[in-house]
Amino acid sequence: MKKIILAIEGMTCSACSNGLEKYLNKQTGIKQASVNLVMANASIEYDEKILDEAKIEEFVKQAGFKSLGEFKEIKIESKNKKERYKFIIFTILAILLMYISMGHMINIPTIKILDPHINSTNYMISLLILTIAFLIYGYDIIKNGYKNLIHKTPNMDTLVMIGVLSSFIYSLYNMYLVFKGNHHLVMDLYFESAAIVIYFIKLGRYIDGVSKNKTKEAIQKLVEITPDKAIIKIDGKEKEVTLNEIAKGDIVIAKPGEKIAVDGEIILGNTHLDESFITGESKPVSKEVGNKVIAGSINYDGYIEYKAEKIGKESTISEIVRLVVEASNTKAPISKIADKVSGIFVPIVILISIITFIIYLLIGQGFEIAITTFVTVLVVACPCSLGLATPLAIVVAQGLCASNGILIKKSEILENAQKIDTIVFDKTGTLTYGKLKISVIKNYSNLDDNKLLQIIGSIESKSTHPIGKAFTDYLEENKQEILDINNFENITGLGIKANIENDEILLGNSKILSKYEITNNHLEDEQNIAKEGNSIIYVVKNKEIIAIIGVNDIIRENVKEVISILNQKNIQTIMLTGDNEQTATKIAKEIGITKIIANVLPNEKAKTIKELKQDGKFVLMCGDGINDSPALASSDIGVSVNSGTDIAMDSSDVILTKNDLASIINLINISKKTIKNIKQNLFWAFFYNLLMIPMAIGVLKPVGILINPMIASIAMVFSSITVICNSLRLRRIKIA
Repeated sequence: MKKIILAIEGMTCSACSNGLEKYLNKQTGIKQASVNLVMANASIEYDEKILDEAKIEEFVKQAGFKSLGEFKEIKIESKNKKERYKFIIFTILAILLMYISMGHMINIPTIKILDPHINSTNYMISLLILTIAFLIYGYDIIKNGYKNLIHKTPNMDTLVMIGVLSSFIYSLYNMYLVFKGNHHLVMDLYFESAAIVIYFIKLGRYIDGVSKNKTKEAIQKLVEITPDKAIIKIDGKEKEVTLNEIAKGDIVIAKPGEKIAVDGEIILGNTHLDESFITGESKPVSKEVGNKVIAGSINYDGYIEYKAEKIGKESTISEIVRLVVEASNTKAPISKIADKVSGIFVPIVILISIITFIIYLLIGQGFEIAITTFVTVLVVACPCSLGLATPLAIVVAQGLCASNGILIKKSEILENAQKIDTIVFDKTGTLTYGKLKISVIKNYSNLDDNKLLQIIGSIESKSTHPIGKAFTDYLEENKQEILDINNFENITGLGIKANIENDEILLGNSKILSKYEITNNHLEDEQNIAKEGNSIIYVVKNKEIIAIIGVNDIIRENVKEVISILNQKNIQTIMLTGDNEQTATKIAKEIGITKIIANVLPNEKAKTIKELKQDGKFVLMCGDGINDSPALASSDIGVSVNSGTDIAMDSSDVILTKNDLASIINLINISKKTIKNIKQNLFWAFFYNLLMIPMAIGVLKPVGILINPMIASIAMVFSSITVICNSLRLRRIKIA
């Protein structure tokens, strides 16, 4: 299976996106398609043996829309001067049209040559010319409405198209009758209704476009983090190039004050980089030869040369943007309510308008009133607000999360995070920084401590476990060489094994002793070391314990405050760790966690998560995203920290790029407020249609309340503005 995201042109409401989505999902070879109205794209998973991009784009065309090719970037559209002037001109024309058609009704001084009672011909022709101008202005609406009707996916444009053309044709027919001598029909022209409906829909779409752009700004800022140009080194000479010209393996130069152009590895020089946009660390990070650099980082004070490793779509920033875009293309369960309603809403409205038209004729109200009511029902029921209710709030919330270091892979996470009642934390690298240091050495061998640590450090240099770094750092600090090792083996959840100079060395926790049936005569030493909050590493040489090493870690700066806030919210916190119980208990007590599950293997962590879920808990697991993968996958929501440059490889649902556990609280708060916001949007969207459609039909006519197509179009715009403004309130959520 292959996945592609296409940019789509021509979608104007949820009926459009739902219709396209249904059409695509019916096609042979497409496994799953999800269409995003706000981002104007379609995420399609398909069988490349059956389909290709060209065929999929043909499907899009058949559904009445246009594919703009692969969705490559988030575009913030801006109205150019031509468009702005066009809108101003049509605003003036709309005022002129209203003045000509209605001025005489409200006793405003009229121009005699355009007075319907004196010069009916001039009056009618002027209205016709102005209305034709508006029909040209709204040609895209009429065209899309017709296409979607033909393709059996009627949408908002279909409603407008039918209403506008009905009003225009009826007025044209009456104009013909006036020329035939029926002068009393000069007051039964509704050209202005057709024109003003188009004007207000164009106004609504302009406002809608501005609001959608605002939802994308936070994501766009991520894209703009990287510089437009960079300097590469070719044959010892510097050359300025664009980012697209940089290839893997190129040597890129970064001088003080410049931004890192692409992800890579330093090969010359040292400096300090500001990586706060990814890590959240406000202090510049020291970098030297061999260290990785991330595109967008700011070079503070040194000259460095680095080899380009990840370019274009492979870069960290591109991966972040890709994740956010893909997340916006997934559907939150709550959105299915609006999707289902929108999918059947337009056909029902068309049916209601036709039935209303027929009833009005049958009860003798006359063709004029019947056609006006018909048009009013169609226009007032345009489901703009319903279509925006869920996706707009979701995209605003995702943008807010992304700009605050919370990358969400699926929209449903925003809905589910509010349900969390249990949070399980890994210890090393999650509750602590994972920056371990050697604190205690119990050496039972005839080796001196330096030689012992050189052996351990050499073996740990082949490992990726956080504990190993304490020993490799020791070798670097003491400028000791790494010894040759053979037969290296990682023993999951227990430790590692290797051979040095014909000796078999085991490094790991107490469980590794049981696996290899090694007698432990040093339990008292282990307990004493663990009481001080140390993690324990046994060193075994040829099945004999030669040392116990204690390493300790630094608790993350704001962990105590985070746990305290979670406890206040009645969310249970649990520490789940492979470390020994004494060490775990000491750290848990210090930070305020009361429940500890220690001495567990990675697969046992996953089992623990499943047991909690079986007990009816809604579980969030927070780990480092590598060793905790099984547990992260088993939880309702998996959250990983320390992802840095390996974002694409992470298996969790949420990535905290700033490695700040307060982001979990922010996620929960944003989730609660987003769902509340969506429910408000859906209420107003449903309430609006439930209120306005009966009014358009004429249910309240006996008490003097009646609306016409112009008022209906204004009300339609107002309903969309209500939903837009309510969704944008999410941008004001306070972040911890």
